[in-house]
Amino acid sequence: MPFPIKVCVVCGEEFELRPGKPGFANRCPSCSEPEREESPSSGPDVFSNDSEAAAARRRAMRDLLYRKDS
Repeated sequence: MPFPIKVCVVCGEEFELRPGKPGFANRCPSCSEPEREESPSSGPDVFSNDSEAAAARRRAMRDLLYRKDS
């Protein structure tokens, strides 16, 4: 049984959707490759500490969940 032919939503190229293909089902293998991560020296780190990031997440969730709708 042949694999279904899909069209990539990024580049428009046709590809076979094979089981175990990494990435998204609507993108070809070349467009599904993970983006290269930027070097740490590319900019300041907003959350230099994990506890700061956790506190910011908690604060944001609390603000979203318990904000007063007026």
